[in-house]
Order: sequence, then C-alpha cells, then structure tokens
Amino acid sequence: MRLPFKIAVRFLKSNKGQTILIALGIAVGVSVQIFIGSLIQGLQKSLINKTIGNSPQITVTSNEDNKLIDNYEDKINKIKDADNRIINISATADAPALIKKDDKTYSILMRGMDISSSDKIYNIKNRLYAGKFPENDNEVIIGKELQQELSADTGDTLDIITSSGKSHKVKVTGFYDLKVASLNKSWMITTMAATQNIFTMDNKVTGIEMQVKEIFKADEIAKSVYSNLDNNLIVDNWKSQNAELLSGLNGQSVSSIMIQVFVLVAVVLGIASVLAITVVQKSKQIGILKAMGIKDRSASLVFLFQGLLLGVLGAILGLALGLGLSFMFTKFALNPDGTPVVDLYIDYGFIALSALIAVASAALASLIPARRSSKLNPIEVIKNG
Repeated sequence: MRLPFKIAVRFLKSNKGQTILIALGIAVGVSVQIFIGSLIQGLQKSLINKTIGNSPQITVTSNEDNKLIDNYEDKINKIKDADNRIINISATADAPALIKKDDKTYSILMRGMDISSSDKIYNIKNRLYAGKFPENDNEVIIGKELQQELSADTGDTLDIITSSGKSHKVKVTGFYDLKVASLNKSWMITTMAATQNIFTMDNKVTGIEMQVKEIFKADEIAKSVYSNLDNNLIVDNWKSQNAELLSGLNGQSVSSIMIQVFVLVAVVLGIASVLAITVVQKSKQIGILKAMGIKDRSASLVFLFQGLLLGVLGAILGLALGLGLSFMFTKFALNPDGTPVVDLYIDYGFIALSALIAVASAALASLIPARRSSKLNPIEVIKNG
C-alpha cells in the first residue's frame, strides 16, 4: 500500500500543472455545490422565517355555530400531551369589529391574546416601535398602517362597534409593525379578557395556535393533535393553507439537487478523462514497474490513490471557495435597507457531504484508468516504447 501511494504522489508531482488544473476543476464543482445549496437553503429558511416563522403552524378552531371553544385550558393540556414536537402554544379570542372616527369607519379584527404565550409565536414585543403592550382590559395596540390612516397617537381613545351594534371605548397604548401591511391595517391587539368581555364570550376562545419543532412535519403533528381532541374541533396546518408556498419550496429543492447532480457528473467525467490520459502518458513507467515485479493490483492502486489525493485537494479548495462565494454574496446582494437579500446559512452536514461526494467521485472516476493500467502488458509497453 505504501509503494503505490508513493508512486501516485510522484506521478502527481511530475506534472504539477496538470495536477493543479484537475484539483481546480474539482474545487469549482464543490464550490458550485456549496454555493447553490447554501443559497437555496438560506432562501428557504428566510422565506419560512418571514412567512411561517412568526405565525402559527397549526391552528385549532371550532366548527360549531358560535365558533367558540370552551374549556380551552383543558384542551391545551391535551394538545401538549399529543406530540412532544409542539414548542409554543397559545389561545386567542378574536372577533370582527368597526372603528368609527369622524365620518369614516374601519373594519378590524380585535385579537385578544395572552401576551406571555402569544409573543413566543408572533414576537410582537420586539415589533412594538412605540408605546407598550396593553395591560388593562380597555387598552389596545394597533398596526403601522392603521395608525397612519387614523392619525392616531399613544393615549388616543377609539370607539369600537361590535357586530351587535354596541359601542366600547378603548385606549391606544402602542403601535406595532409585523411587516405585513394587511395585518398592520386590520389587527387590533388587546388582552384576552378584553375581547371576552366586549364580545361576551364567557371565558371561551376562538382558536388555539401553536408552533412545532419540525415545520415540514406540521401536517403529521396536526393529525396527532386531532386524535387527542373532540370531533367538534377543526385542526389545520400551514402546509394545507400554503400549498403554493410549499410547491415553490419543493421546486427550489428539486432544482438545487438537479444542478448539483449535473455538476457532479461533469466533475466525474473530467477526472476520469484526465486520469485515463495519464495512463497513456505513464504507460512506459507502469510497464517498467510491472517488469520489476509490481503486481497488477498495486498498479491499479496507484491511480486510485491519485484519484483520492486529487479529490481531497479539490474538496479542500472547493470548501474554501464555496464558503467565500457565499459570504461575498451576502455582502454584495443587499436590500435597500442594507440587509442581505439572503442571509448566509451554513449547514455543516451539507458541507461535509459535498466534500465527501467530491472525494468519492474522484475515487470512482479513477477506477477506469486503474482497470486499464492493470491490463497493460509490460513487454508490449516497453517494446513499443
């Protein structure tokens, strides 16, 4: 094993230019794999965080006429017992209403929340850009767009009209920005007790929301939740509600895999062709070695070691180049506010796999010249010079 390895190193050193070109070819293939893979994974993570990350991934609602869920605390305990992949869970009391100001009316959804649990899902406290979260039953916060339409300020009083025609006054204590104009314009957030009192819900809620550890298994977890609850409840998940988004994410994954496969094929063919030429170039040396007693197996190992060494060298260069490209992309591709278009996402498992595939591909490509070298007849090679 040591002799074939030493010969392989000597062959590589004897033609440094060719060795460098092959290593660079492998490095480019690995860097493209890492760059494309990291870019698409980062894009997927960014899309999920912006669309699903700060919203419920599974929701429980009632299919009864009044759309209310009673004994919700008991049901929350059952949900927690249903699956240990549920990480955040909160009940909400929602009801439509109107805001009347001057001669205009604005349609809103009054959302009663337990901030200690709901904030883990919506991250509202960090998105509050003015004022504070409601503490009393007559206090509310509203979104950026609604604030602009109402020309509201903290401390202002708003008239809320329920569907039954009753009017209630609430005090604005703060303003939030969820980065979604439709939500900023329609959600009025308050305490759960406030909504329950204003809309006479009798300590009931309209929904139970939750987030899970494994986002892409939300449908599977939703089935476990449903099996632990009453039949008069509806359990929905983000995958069924966002079929187009899910299709887009799957399309990105498939395109990434296809690109990496074609890059891999190109790398394998490139290495195989160059090493096959090397067999022809080194046939006289191999013939002399065989005449001196080196076995066919050892002659084959020479080219296998060459392939492995080239694969390792190319993988190391490719890792550095791929990570460098990914880092540079986040510095040059920027949004108007200066943040990266796609955040840098480093998946160490994916990077290690890319390097391993490069080494394995180089070793696989070397099998062709290795087999050819084992069939060389030393007498004919030396005779034909």
